[in-house]
Amino acid sequence: MAAAAAGPGPGSGPGDSPEGPEAEAPERRRKAHGMLKLYYGLSEGETAGRPPGSDPLDPTDLNGAHFDPEVYLDKLRRECPLAQLMDSETDMVRQIRALDSDMQTLVYENYNKFISATDTIRKMKNDFRKMEDEMDRLATNMAVITDFSARISATLQDRHERITKLAGVHALLRKLQFLFELPSRLTQCVELGAYGQAVRYQGRARAVLQQYQHLPSFRAIQDDCQVITARLAQQLRQRFREGGSGAPEQAECVELLLALGEPAEELCAEFLAHARGRLEAELRSLEAELGPSPPAPDVLEFTDHGGSGFVGGLCQVASAYQELFAAQGPAGAEKLAAFARELGGRYFALVERRLAQEQGSGDNSLLVRALDRFHRRLRAPGALLAAAGLAEAATEIVERVARERLGHHLQGLRAAFLGCLTDVRQALAAPRLAGKEGPGLAELLANVASSILSHIKASLAAVHLFTAKEVSFSNKPYFRGEFCSQGVREGLIVGFIRSMCQTAQSFCDSPGEKGGATPPALLLLLSRLCLDYETATISYILTLTDEQFLVQDQSPVTPVSTLCAEARETARRLLTHYVKVQGLVISQMLRKSVETRDWLSTLEPRNVRAVMKRVVEDTTAIDVQVGLLYEEGVRKAQSSDSSKRTFSVYSSSRQQGRYAPSYTPSAPMDTNLLSNIQKLFSERIDVFSPVEFNKVSVLTGIIKISLKTLLECVRLRTFGRFGLQQVQVDCHFLQLYLWRFVADEELVHLLLDEVVASAALRCPDPVPMEPSVVEVICERG
Repeated sequence: MAAAAAGPGPGSGPGDSPEGPEAEAPERRRKAHGMLKLYYGLSEGETAGRPPGSDPLDPTDLNGAHFDPEVYLDKLRRECPLAQLMDSETDMVRQIRALDSDMQTLVYENYNKFISATDTIRKMKNDFRKMEDEMDRLATNMAVITDFSARISATLQDRHERITKLAGVHALLRKLQFLFELPSRLTQCVELGAYGQAVRYQGRARAVLQQYQHLPSFRAIQDDCQVITARLAQQLRQRFREGGSGAPEQAECVELLLALGEPAEELCAEFLAHARGRLEAELRSLEAELGPSPPAPDVLEFTDHGGSGFVGGLCQVASAYQELFAAQGPAGAEKLAAFARELGGRYFALVERRLAQEQGSGDNSLLVRALDRFHRRLRAPGALLAAAGLAEAATEIVERVARERLGHHLQGLRAAFLGCLTDVRQALAAPRLAGKEGPGLAELLANVASSILSHIKASLAAVHLFTAKEVSFSNKPYFRGEFCSQGVREGLIVGFIRSMCQTAQSFCDSPGEKGGATPPALLLLLSRLCLDYETATISYILTLTDEQFLVQDQSPVTPVSTLCAEARETARRLLTHYVKVQGLVISQMLRKSVETRDWLSTLEPRNVRAVMKRVVEDTTAIDVQVGLLYEEGVRKAQSSDSSKRTFSVYSSSRQQGRYAPSYTPSAPMDTNLLSNIQKLFSERIDVFSPVEFNKVSVLTGIIKISLKTLLECVRLRTFGRFGLQQVQVDCHFLQLYLWRFVADEELVHLLLDEVVASAALRCPDPVPMEPSVVEVICERG
């Protein structure tokens, strides 16, 4: 145990201090070991692993740097019993074995690395030796080169200045040779048409000739060159004025003239004048296509022609002008902007004339493609000529055309709606062949609704082309905001719905105008159409519009509820007018039947008058007609004897027993007084009450108007005994059939009761017919 714990052996502890090299070697190793531990951070780890409060200089600390095995063993022997010493020995032997095993594993695992590192170090030593030899040879060679360079410099020092002077003289002679040959070179270039080369020669010699023009020889060369240059400038101007070449060649001529020193202002004016001539020729060509004689090309070909001819030429002119006359500054830029603004305005006018010819076209695809190309072609000149405002003007034209197309489609929807109404009128007025029925109101309503909806969808699809992603102008603020909200939604869809309601309401005019000739069935159909729009169609159309046109505009729009309220009000007015028209038709029959008959000399009634049968037939037909489009409605509970009731219990019958036996001049006054007292306690009947959207309400309104007319006509006539009895028979017949059409049968009873009572009041001899006889006559009739 003592041998195992001894570690490195005696002489390594701090208590021993032997002299000589043997004592210094362990000390150096310990310092080196300590430095390695400090480098790898082991000292901090050991300090961190040491128990708190322990002394780092304690010689009995196994993990300390100052561990002394002798002191440690002495301490164990003094302080520990034998059993603890044995345990310590066992533990220490186990740790030593584990350490040996770890060291052997470390050596085995890294053996190849150690061998490789050793070989690498050996090779590095050999390489460094070779490198040192080569560096020595390089230093020797550099010394030799330096020596040779010094000797050459010393030898050529005297000749260097002479060589420099000779080189300068040679260069000067070459320049002089170029100057003396310049006139002939310029002449040759002019003859060959190499104008650019001639201008470059002149530019190289101009400064030298001006500097030495006081010398006679140089003065002669300068004079010859000026003559040739003048002839060159004249030829360039002639070539420029002829204008036979394209814009790039003319721009080259101007560039050469500027290089020859020609006045920039004059060249600028001539350049714009020649460009104006070419562009005006393009405009005349476009205007010729708008003439009436030849068949005009489609709008897409027209915009292609204008884009490739005029717009392309304008871009070339603007680009060349800015390159040639950049030195002109703002004044030159303003000239170009005014030039482009004037010609661009004429081009835009021609384009608008051609686009105006497309107003009657129903297809937007070709028009939108043409506008897209028109707008795309003007991007380049718009960027080159920002001050001219060409791009903004093109965008305004596109927006104006889009507004016109919206108006065109709105007119198309209105025309389609009027066409549907015309078809309905024709279908209603067409004669019915025997055994073959025409289309019913429900079918006509479905056809009208589907036709209008299909036209609306087609119009939305057509104007949606203006906002397609592939269209160049679709990202403009107008087409992302105002076009969608105010143009399509408000102008087209909301405008058409309101126009449809206004057109429908125009049929409610007073008789004698449009409303007098309107078939009642058309009024009924339009009322149901507007009601359907209020319940579902308006919401569907506006939702479809908002989905197709993603509105990014915050401007106010018409709420769906407002449009629905307008459509419902239109439907109510139409249905009310239908009730008035149908009530007026039946009222006219009743009025004529009362006014054209002599009631004082009427024979004893044997049958129901034919007009009453016609009233029942017409009312039944109206009931069937309204039932095709509207629901039944709600009725009050009906009594079981409605069809059995006769007028023997009416006021005329009740009053007859009172005043007939004692008929005196004062009797009518008493009868009128009794009738007026009875009216005070009877329920007031509102003849023109609001009509609800169901069949019962419509029929009730028509019957109220008819019976009220009959009542007023009866009050204006005088009846004999048999006339009163005929009225009694007619009213009983009406009561037998009309009660089933109204919401409250008591309404029919009250009105017919008033008719008979009024006839009795207007009869000098009011003797009513027996109820049983009335029933027999009505059953036989």
